[in-house]
Formats: sequence, structure tokens, C-alpha cells
Amino acid sequence: MSSTPQFGTAEYKSATGSDRCKSCQQELTSTYFRINGMLACEKCTSQLQAQTPKDTHATYVRGILFGVGGAISGLILYSAFSIITEVQIGFVALAVGWLIATAIKKGSNGVGGRRYQIAAVALTYAAVSLSAIPIGISYLMKEKKPAVASSANASPSGSSATGVGASSSPNDSAIAGQPAKQKKNLGSIAGALLIAGLASPFLELQGGFSGVIGLVIIFVGMRIAWKMTAGPRLEILGPFQANGPPAAAPSA
Repeated sequence: MSSTPQFGTAEYKSATGSDRCKSCQQELTSTYFRINGMLACEKCTSQLQAQTPKDTHATYVRGILFGVGGAISGLILYSAFSIITEVQIGFVALAVGWLIATAIKKGSNGVGGRRYQIAAVALTYAAVSLSAIPIGISYLMKEKKPAVASSANASPSGSSATGVGASSSPNDSAIAGQPAKQKKNLGSIAGALLIAGLASPFLELQGGFSGVIGLVIIFVGMRIAWKMTAGPRLEILGPFQANGPPAAAPSA
């Protein structure tokens, strides 16, 4: 059993008519509090407040770092499953959302809240949508292998030798400009792949009903991540006096 006071279920007045702390069951004879609508003594309230993780900047950064690791793992999981099985099942997005949310909660020691939820949703969408890049590259490589093999068998050996000889004496100015041009081309290709990957769930809408279903499943995975990273409900009211007028329970 955990030493942390538990206030998960409602506690009603005992048969003797005395009010008791929900956690330690001690009779409330002096100061008491209401935690999520349930009675708690001063000792258990102080203990709970001390053991509740605080939402600090370091906690948030740690949670995000763990979430990024979860997103990378989710991207690999989604891509590997589709590449190996050659079947793209959108329900894997649900596992990706759960994995990312679990990683964030692990990194933040259970702390949640709106900014954790936004990060979890964004990472879930990015992991699922960007998986289209390695999946697409894999499909292209599989299609090109037969074409490359057939063209290599059909080309004469003399023409290939001529080609090598011709390319062995390029212009010096062209050689000097190649590295910068290659870097620019690589940057443009990476940017185009990133944009295409992020837009891939919406581009699949061109496929009709299957694209709509895939997009809905992604949103369900994002919803799972949103709910799992919500902040724990901890409403503490008080202090109240046990001999004073009864405190009204907070409205729902």
C-alpha cells in the first residue's frame, strides 16, 4: 500500500455520526479540509501537498524530452510495421498516442496539464504523419530495384566505359560549385519531405473513404494522448473547524 493519502472514492459519514478522514479514518475533532469533496485531516492534507509533484520548468522540459523519445519510438514502430507487413493499419496510431503520453508522464513524474497535453497531441500527429516518409521511400526503393537491374543488364559495357571516361575530366569550376549546390539540394529535399510528411494524413483524403477513416483514427490517437496527459484533479478547500457549521460541498 502506498503511504500517499488516497482520495479516489467518496467517503460518507460513519454510522456513529462522527466525521472521519477519508485516508487515515481518524475522527475529525479540530481543523479539517475537503480534498476533491472528501474530508481530510490536517496531517493527511499536508502530507498529500508535500508528496504531490510540482509543475516546474525543469519538470516540463524533462517531460518533453521523454515525449520526443516516445515520438521517435512511435514513428519507428508505425513505419516498421507498415514496411514489414506491407499493410498500413491506422490503428497503430492509437498505440503511438499511448506511447507518447506514457513517456511524457514518466518524464514529468506524473505531472500533467494543458501544456503537456498540447505537446502530446503535437508529437502524436508528427510521429504518425512523418512515418509516411520512410514508408514512401521504402516503396520507391522496392519499385526501382527491378528497373535498375533490367537497365543494367540491357546497357552495353562499352557505353558504360565511355561514360566513365567522359565524366573523369569535369570542369574545375563545376567541381568547386558542387558541394554548395548539393547542400542546397539536400536542404530543399529535406524541407519538401517534411512538409509532405506533415500533410500526408490530409493528402490521403484523395483516396476517399479510407483516407477519412485514417484521419479519424489519428485524431483518436491524439485524443488518447490528450486525456492521458491531463493534470490530476486535486481541489483542496479549507481549513474548516470541526465544531463550526458544516461546510458545503463544492458544486460539480
